[in-house]
Amino acid sequence: MNVTIIIIETLIFTAIFTAACFATTSGKNNLQIDNYPPDIQEEYFKTHDKPAPAEFTRAAAIRKGIALIVFAAILVFMAKLAGAESFLQGFGFSFGMMVWIGAYDTFFMDWVLFANMKRFRLEGTEHMDKEYHQKWFHLKGILFPGVVFGLIPAALVGLVIMLIG
Repeated sequence: MNVTIIIIETLIFTAIFTAACFATTSGKNNLQIDNYPPDIQEEYFKTHDKPAPAEFTRAAAIRKGIALIVFAAILVFMAKLAGAESFLQGFGFSFGMMVWIGAYDTFFMDWVLFANMKRFRLEGTEHMDKEYHQKWFHLKGILFPGVVFGLIPAALVGLVIMLIG
């Protein structure tokens, strides 16, 4: 597999992920409320309509499922472009990308940007500095279900790479 292509793809994949996060977490149409710590959600829902628990969970599951399919498709293209020809190469490439994105999301997006930039704060929670700096909440998320969740697209990518040769 071509290391130069992998490095370039990592940068592009990171940019796509960042753009998707920015697009789904800004303004009144924040689609990522379920990814905020519980105390921030609780404060937010004091002044905003809270969907029924089943609807809230269902909407989050649908968004994550769509993201899984989109990222798997992108990863198949990237793995093939990088030279993956076997299940293990496709799996390893895509799992590595998912681990990278998880680490980037936790250590940069969550710990630095989302914790410090007011534009990402939910309306009515702007004053909750301490709650937005909960590093352990985000670290737990990358460890489980994050890494486990990364196995799913990795397996799908490996399977597709194996089938298309």
